[in-house]
Amino acid sequence: MLDPTRNPFYRHAEAEHYLARRDGRLVGRASAIRNQGHEEFHKEKTGFFGYFDAENDPEAARALLGSVEEWLRARGLERVRGPVNPSTNDPCGTLVEGFKWPPFILMTGNPPYTPGLIEGAGYARAKDLLAYYILRTEAIHEKIRRIAAEVKNRGDVTVRAFDLSDFERELNLVMEIYNDAWSRNWGFIPMTPEEIRFAADDLKAIVLPELSYFAFLAGKPVGFSFALPDINHSLKRAKGRLWPFGWFWFLKPMLRKIPTFRILALGVRKEHQQLGIGTLFYERYMDVAKERNLHGAELSWILEDNELMNRPLRHMGARPYKKYRLYEKSL
Repeated sequence: MLDPTRNPFYRHAEAEHYLARRDGRLVGRASAIRNQGHEEFHKEKTGFFGYFDAENDPEAARALLGSVEEWLRARGLERVRGPVNPSTNDPCGTLVEGFKWPPFILMTGNPPYTPGLIEGAGYARAKDLLAYYILRTEAIHEKIRRIAAEVKNRGDVTVRAFDLSDFERELNLVMEIYNDAWSRNWGFIPMTPEEIRFAADDLKAIVLPELSYFAFLAGKPVGFSFALPDINHSLKRAKGRLWPFGWFWFLKPMLRKIPTFRILALGVRKEHQQLGIGTLFYERYMDVAKERNLHGAELSWILEDNELMNRPLRHMGARPYKKYRLYEKSL
């Protein structure tokens, strides 16, 4: 992720990484990130901070974020926003509510004092991101099935699972849909084909085809939903080590025994976003959860004001249980 020679993000971005030490002991870290893709897409001079972590040490936090601001200011940027790691297409945000629950796969986690460190350095809320949780036993099954039936009756809509035996074809379909489906979202930055491939190659080993789907309207791909088993369960069992026996917990049969999963991405092309196609994905997840006796799922992250996503989740019985915050500050 950090190596500019390997991560294609850095073909349109640059970064500087900082460590803070007190009396020779490491007490914090932060990265300054310039994303020219964001500048070109949004026509604004905004830079970013990311990978922020620190002990409860306000002086160290101010020094770290001050170094980030100085680096961005020297490049002509007028605002800093974050944390993003390293962009909004990656894990981002600082947890501000819901500390009693551990993070799901590819979601950030931090101590309760972290928001105060950032705010103490002069940052204010830019946008909140919500994480929902839904228990299989609390999902409103009848409503989901009724709406899904209505969607199917409106037109020639079909859903199928990912086919990992033809990974290239499936990846091309994701590329075709992603940048169109997410383009209206606040803070969105288009992903290049190389970035999508980089992310896909990283996750391919833990993808379960029964948790990811494409939707087609009259044979044309119009949406996809992508979920992963919460391998944080496996990481805990492996105690953070693959060798000598940690690898066992990452075999596909063991991944299928993980009781929870996270829906990372669910999107439909702009012209079809009012058709309710997302409900067909939720119906599939409901069926899989019942078949495999899964406990539940996290749906994250979702912009606080994205009612096209928030409203259906509330109606089907999901509840927002965590809140993450993106901060910003004028330079």
